[in-house]
Amino acid sequence: MEENKFYTVRGYQLLDQQRQGLTPSLEDYLEMIYRNIQAKGYVRVNLLAQELNVKPSSVSKMIMKLAEQGYIDYEKYGVIRLTKRGKEMGNYLLWRHNVIYRFFLLLSPESEEKNFEEVELIEHILRKETVYKIERLLYILQGEPQILEKLKNPE
Repeated sequence: MEENKFYTVRGYQLLDQQRQGLTPSLEDYLEMIYRNIQAKGYVRVNLLAQELNVKPSSVSKMIMKLAEQGYIDYEKYGVIRLTKRGKEMGNYLLWRHNVIYRFFLLLSPESEEKNFEEVELIEHILRKETVYKIERLLYILQGEPQILEKLKNPE
């Protein structure tokens, strides 16, 4: 049996990035593009910069990377459009975020802002299979009020 191989957090991030091609930052950009297109029907560089609290020049660099990987189409100073691949990945990224956020809210409903921060930090490291299991667990827990009560009052 092969020995366990341990890596730093950054090492695991690099391994995952090699597998899927998206860094956590690119995932955040793609998710926000998807959110805006779903809500407003469009997104532009300046709006994306405002939503992500970054400079427009940073957005321009990231959208070029997303375009190179086939997730978006864009014209300079124009609207950013999702490709089919971009829509599928954006849908997944938003679903993943929402599942993890709902789970954290279930555990700590009084900490909405803190939950949001934690979700933003950890969502990138979870495998799809793990998120599906968390979603299934959510459905189970929502149907078991006595378990939810024990989570809220562990004493």
